[in-house]
Amino acid sequence: MRTFLIRTASATVYALLFLGTLLSGHFLHNAQLGLVIFAAFLMFVNVGCTFEFFRMVGQQGAVPSKVLGYIFAVAMLAMVAVAPLMDVLVGFKLVLFAIILLPTLFALSAIVQLWKHSEQPFRDAAYTMVPMLYIAVPLSLMLAMVPEVGARVVLMVILMVWINDSGAYIGGSLFGKHKMWVRHSPGKTWEGTAFGVVVTILVAIFLGSWLQPALAWYHWAALGVICSVVDTLGDLVESMLKRSVGVKDSGNIMPGHGGFLDRFDSLLIILPFVFVYLNIFASL
Repeated sequence: MRTFLIRTASATVYALLFLGTLLSGHFLHNAQLGLVIFAAFLMFVNVGCTFEFFRMVGQQGAVPSKVLGYIFAVAMLAMVAVAPLMDVLVGFKLVLFAIILLPTLFALSAIVQLWKHSEQPFRDAAYTMVPMLYIAVPLSLMLAMVPEVGARVVLMVILMVWINDSGAYIGGSLFGKHKMWVRHSPGKTWEGTAFGVVVTILVAIFLGSWLQPALAWYHWAALGVICSVVDTLGDLVESMLKRSVGVKDSGNIMPGHGGFLDRFDSLLIILPFVFVYLNIFASL
């Protein structure tokens, strides 16, 4: 019972912080201030995830340039955060500049390895870049979606991830018989995954259409498929990372739930797919 109460309290605080900062612009009747508050929360998550990633890969002997890694990750999110507050053209050029700069940043990461005593310098140069690409860019896309498609759409994406996780757990407990991917996540079953997908699509169609009626129901259905399927794959990707370095949880900031990466693993993989779909197939 004590463990259950700790997990519940931890999840409640997490949900209140996440959703409260996301919807702060609505509550305060100030969209720009709300964007700044949400950006501050995402920056906190960005730094926390980066710290956990470097700590995990360090356990397998990797020696990435942590200082550069933090600078890259923080700068990427910061540039996207200030872009909406600037002139549209200037903001766009700022984000475009950040993307074009990527090859230069990798070259800088590789050059720094010349002064490090690493047995695999190119691996460690790549690890220096991973937090920016795997963590900061997806979080930046989430932040960019708020003024572009609205906080309600972002809220619905978050809810679909949580609903899929809950549906997969319930479906697996009730009907689960066939293991899905034993090597990376022995608890997942095909039955539970299918149940989560169906529930997520149905909720997306009805709740999503109510929250943002400007988006047709079939777009919500497509987003339900994307979120539920990629959610499962994202969870497996982080499980693969943790197993490769021999840890059970990425951290312990959330008692009973693990660390930042444990909570944001699926969203980090989902956000690029959702962003692309909304901008190409379902532009609002």
